[in-house]
Amino acid sequence: MIINFKLNGKEKSVTISNNKRLIDLLRDDLKLTGTKEGCSIGECGACTVIINGKAVTSCLVLAQQVDGCEVITVEGLADGDKLTKLQENFMKYGAIQCGFCTPGMLMSAYALFLENPTPSREEIETAIEGNLCRCTGYKPIIQAMISTASEE
Repeated sequence: MIINFKLNGKEKSVTISNNKRLIDLLRDDLKLTGTKEGCSIGECGACTVIINGKAVTSCLVLAQQVDGCEVITVEGLADGDKLTKLQENFMKYGAIQCGFCTPGMLMSAYALFLENPTPSREEIETAIEGNLCRCTGYKPIIQAMISTASEE
């Protein structure tokens, strides 16, 4: 089956099998390894990407479901070497520790900012509740997001 979609701003046309998951298409076929596979059951959020403006766990999405959609991965956030304010704040506030959850956290945060550039702390906490982090205790992640919201 051939699917056509926009990936990080560029049109893609790929041939896939009917049972290929989006995470496998991204990581294995398209070599976009920023999206991490943690639990494989949609519980940890490490594989979060944005599809048509909404944060989704790519381990639970069949690749064929993105036919005609716009997909953004963590590789699509920066403009070349120029990081987004969100990425800069993740570094500034130490919200990256081991880094395994970072791509998913960034994508959940980015999806929130697409919808609401100035979210409240409660909205920030709700936006990342599907993303697990074992290292930071969430405080630096939330602080990075609060700082980004106040800069908008």
